[in-house]
Amino acid sequence: MLGQVENIVVASLPVRGRKAAGTARTFVVLAISAALLSGCSSLGRSGPATRTVLDGANRPVSGAPIKVIDVTSDVARVILTNSRAPSFAETLGDVPPVGTIIESGDTIDIALWEAPPAMLFGTTGLGTELAAPATSAGIPQQMVGDDGRITVPFAGSILVAGRTPQQVEREIVSRLDGKAHRPQAVVRLVQNEGRNVTVVGEVITNRRMPLTPRGERLLDALAAAGGVKQAVGKVMIQVTRGDQVVAVPLETIIGDPRQNIRLQTDDVVTALYQPYSFTSLGATGTSAEINFEATGLSLSQALGRVGGLQDNRADIKGVFIFRLEDPSTLDPAMASGAQLTPDGKIPVIYRVNLSDPATFFIAQSFPIRNKDVLYVSNAPLTDIQKFVGLITSTTFSFINIGNAVK
Repeated sequence: MLGQVENIVVASLPVRGRKAAGTARTFVVLAISAALLSGCSSLGRSGPATRTVLDGANRPVSGAPIKVIDVTSDVARVILTNSRAPSFAETLGDVPPVGTIIESGDTIDIALWEAPPAMLFGTTGLGTELAAPATSAGIPQQMVGDDGRITVPFAGSILVAGRTPQQVEREIVSRLDGKAHRPQAVVRLVQNEGRNVTVVGEVITNRRMPLTPRGERLLDALAAAGGVKQAVGKVMIQVTRGDQVVAVPLETIIGDPRQNIRLQTDDVVTALYQPYSFTSLGATGTSAEINFEATGLSLSQALGRVGGLQDNRADIKGVFIFRLEDPSTLDPAMASGAQLTPDGKIPVIYRVNLSDPATFFIAQSFPIRNKDVLYVSNAPLTDIQKFVGLITSTTFSFINIGNAVK
């Protein structure tokens, strides 16, 4: 090809230029070679070609082979079904309101009564049962110890932690029976300062909110913190309970009362703003990291947000989604026996063929995940067009040189 270009350039020179072509031939060859070599760097790509991506199964990631999967309606259906996000109702469940169960650190108040004639808390022999009022005994408030016990006069040490006030009442009456005349007891939870939840993140005021026997729920905690700072559709609510961490879109919690769960002591409620994003690369309208709402994003929406495909570059059969997939999301037959990366994922490349009109319907339901990479490869003829353009520009440059030496 270099010889053909050389001939074209020399032939384009004027007659007087051609007479000097013998002496200038070496210069021409060196100049063209330099131009082509320098132009090779301009023939680069924004990523691998379609053929190279499809051959990705031979290139392992973290020791695990890559799976290349063509996106069909069946594949999209399985992924959508298996990728249903965990919910608060299913994962954390419901808990009884705070105050219905006594715990260590709670302060409780106990009131005792006995009917006349009082035997334990009053003076015997005075009046009759009908004439004398019932006698009560005031007991100072007590904090439940680390051992979960309190002490009641004439009843002794009683285990109260993990029990309801009504159960403790019955225990006290049982122990005073025979010592007091028809004893009665009322147990009331006075303070539970150790029962709080923490609300942080994209809320107006980060705070610790005390829980009461009313049974505060998730939206109560957000309201107590002044609400969220961002639009409802762009906020995820994460609840940390012990070693469990679950996140659900705020919009889902508002629309589904089952997700407005009752809170438990030491829960941490975090409001997160747009925690999800994907990266767009290759022959798309925009190469960037794109944030998307907590409610999720489909492939068709993702393509729209990046400005679609570049008409002069994109291979419509070479749209790919690179993802470290959770094995539970894939078809069991495909995930069975697959080698996993150290973090328990399967490297997967999903291929989308946009030359098929039916694919546009599939793209409306195929979900984009957090940290996905959306890549569109160049069309096969793009590199040839680049090379032809480079040769053309180089040839006309030498024609202009020839015209200049007339």
